[in-house]
Amino acid sequence: MRIGSLDIERPVILAPMEDVTDRSFRKICKRFGADIVYTEFVSAEALRRGVGKSIQKMLFEESERPAVIQIFGNSGEAMAEAAVIAASAKPDYLDINFGCPAKKVAGKGAGAALLREPEKMAAITAAVVKAVSIPVTVKTRIGWDRDSVNILDIIPRLEDAGIAAIAVHGRTRSEMYKGRADWDWIARVKEHAKIPVIANGDIWSPQDALAMFSHTGADGIMIGRGAIGNPFIFRQVKELLQGGAVTTLPDFRDRISVAIEHLSLSVEHKGEKYGTLEMRRHYSTYLKGLPRVSRVRDKLVREEKWQQVIEILRAYEVECEGYEREGKIREYAEFLNDHSKRLVLK
Repeated sequence: MRIGSLDIERPVILAPMEDVTDRSFRKICKRFGADIVYTEFVSAEALRRGVGKSIQKMLFEESERPAVIQIFGNSGEAMAEAAVIAASAKPDYLDINFGCPAKKVAGKGAGAALLREPEKMAAITAAVVKAVSIPVTVKTRIGWDRDSVNILDIIPRLEDAGIAAIAVHGRTRSEMYKGRADWDWIARVKEHAKIPVIANGDIWSPQDALAMFSHTGADGIMIGRGAIGNPFIFRQVKELLQGGAVTTLPDFRDRISVAIEHLSLSVEHKGEKYGTLEMRRHYSTYLKGLPRVSRVRDKLVREEKWQQVIEILRAYEVECEGYEREGKIREYAEFLNDHSKRLVLK
């Protein structure tokens, strides 16, 4: 897949997710094999106002490259100005969010709301492309609802506006994250598009990733919720893409170790208070399915000192070793494609 000077065969990409794909998580996913990582999406209006938290979202390290900044907004003027600010951070390319279904984004006429206004979507895209010298891509959905699936009408408009690639989540805005992502529509996008297509939606396992490539013919795939608490998936997908078998099945030691690494990076980048607080959302996914984990999780989300959090995790690791000796715990298998994010034991 070529985007500007970037050329990666069948890339496996970390999707942009608010409050998830911060610098600490991106670095971990990169270490486990993510080819490209996206920042959390950043508000164009916040960038124009110089909001510190939004500026921080754009920061990344050289080790994270290829790295992409994603912006959202509902005005061509605001988006063009924000694009210039974002481009100054020197991402490998810039992405426009036309897919976020959240009320605080779509409810303000941005994100997936623009699927109802294809002409405005194209105008915003053209303004952003004109404003910067780096490649611009788009991430979107197939339509506002099932009665107005219009992605095939939108593609040529965005291509004419000058985008270098398009990522498509196989759901409508109205579906949010319910039901099953429609891979057939992504395949149709690939058939019609003249630019690279990145497929997104319901990749919970490495087998799903292979199936997505096969089903859609996409040039790349993007993993979002399937990577939360499971950065190992990137390495596993690479193993299958290279024609081998999945060998990196993480056990409880691996998951606890990466959770500690994630916490340490979070504190390093955000300070003890916010670094510890913002990690709380991740423990349930890192530890899901382990024996008697609920009481441990309750301790983790109450603890304010990050060193104490590590002590709790280390103590739980020793506890799990005891369960292992008793034959009550087995290695994790993989995220099954059951569309309910159930992590099951092998």
